[in-house]
Amino acid sequence: MRRISLATINVRPRPGRRSQGWLRAGSLVLPVALGRAGVKANKREGDGGTPRGRYRPVRLWWRGDRLPRPRILLPARRIGRADAWCEDPADRRYNRSFRRSANEPGDRLWREDGLYDLLLELDHNTRPRVAGLGSAVFIHVARRGFAPTAGCVALRLHDLQILLSRVHSRTRIVIHN
Repeated sequence: MRRISLATINVRPRPGRRSQGWLRAGSLVLPVALGRAGVKANKREGDGGTPRGRYRPVRLWWRGDRLPRPRILLPARRIGRADAWCEDPADRRYNRSFRRSANEPGDRLWREDGLYDLLLELDHNTRPRVAGLGSAVFIHVARRGFAPTAGCVALRLHDLQILLSRVHSRTRIVIHN
């Protein structure tokens, strides 16, 4: 079976439910969870908003102990127990992955709740990287009932797997408000 790759993925909030929305990718229309503050044009660290804008997929991260390596047309990295994401605007590693020691702060990528079993890193706030304008904006696995995220876009695991099989480096993710 030939896979159809995606040029554009559009994400829009659901009318009347700012922390939920719809993702449209070609003929796919999938429910998503958004940040607890909905989609925001002026994203700030910790505001709970999903940033409005146009983004590129950078890399797939996955839990190799739970899932096989997905077939994807992007770079992929297996999540290790020490992998984390820096969310501290005062840290030189802000909005980057790093190897975290047991007592260091940061968003651990190795999670027990399964939310990061598959996670697509987006290029939000990377060129240039500006402290305080938001970090760790991913597309990842949704909580039960599409509960709000901290600012990411989240899908059911099965839906995310289907989507990832069609994403490549030229795909653009457009988040509307």
